[in-house]
Amino acid sequence: MNNTIPDENVVRIAVDLACRAPSVHNSQPWQWRYADGQLDLYTERGRILTSTDPSGRQLVVSCGAALNHLQIALIALKWSTDIRRVPEGPHSGHLASIRFRHDARPQSHDFDLLAAIRHRHSDRRPFGPVSVQTPLPTTLAEVARHQDVHLTVLGQGTRPTLAKATELTAAARKYDSAYQAELHWWAGHSTSSGGIPSNALASGDNREGVAIGRRFPDGRDDNATTKIDHSTVLVLSTDTEGRGEWLRVGEALSAVLLESTVAGLATCPLTHMTELNQGREIIRELLPDGGFPQALVRVGVGEGKSPPRQTPRRPIESVFSMARRDPRR
Repeated sequence: MNNTIPDENVVRIAVDLACRAPSVHNSQPWQWRYADGQLDLYTERGRILTSTDPSGRQLVVSCGAALNHLQIALIALKWSTDIRRVPEGPHSGHLASIRFRHDARPQSHDFDLLAAIRHRHSDRRPFGPVSVQTPLPTTLAEVARHQDVHLTVLGQGTRPTLAKATELTAAARKYDSAYQAELHWWAGHSTSSGGIPSNALASGDNREGVAIGRRFPDGRDDNATTKIDHSTVLVLSTDTEGRGEWLRVGEALSAVLLESTVAGLATCPLTHMTELNQGREIIRELLPDGGFPQALVRVGVGEGKSPPRQTPRRPIESVFSMARRDPRR
């Protein structure tokens, strides 16, 4: 066995698991290319949400989440990785080059994270509170810090401020026809190429119980037994701003979601509050050291009768390609 070039089927399996990562509106804006023992991750510009995410920040964060999923999958397959992030500079769609070493020694927790990849989902319904019986994992700040990302746990006293940021964002976009068209294109129906199906969106009553959630169209998921959201909110932030930082935020986001899933907690990323400058400045004031707030996450106890439906994923053939090696080399 070559200790630096995994079998193509191993890479395919890892990429398939990586594509279980969350992405804004389930847009799945990534492309993977494998050749000569190197796997490269690129953005797919055609899947940028031009009204929701004109800078492409959330596109890169989404790809970062997939990159972290990939690393976890490969560790379980006994492969570790050497990653060059944004290898062609901060304006390129080439986000990462990955090389391999067959030296990983997965532990039981690594397999727990692998299992979490398979059954994690974004739950948009109200949550019960974290508690002594179901606490936040103590590792969350550490896994974020590993990516040079700060994690701040917001107290319940910040809820009015978060609700204000949500209302400000919703009001600014209420009559933005391009944003509304984009939102209703991606949310409320889905195809094999992405989107959020109606039965993965909270019903109107359940959605109203989450005062800090994005104003998605009403869905058919009304299984919540908790009427008012009592989740804990986490903020991921960086000291500086740029494509490399966004990528690492996505990696940290993935790690936080998976660790929380292993702990038996429900999660839902919140991105709407950092999409507009006004909302972002409000969130920045809640951070002890300032910085750039990039993403928020609701974490709590899922008290629904059944989990929400998982969103569809694009066929592996549409996101992954392999170039055959030249036998003369």
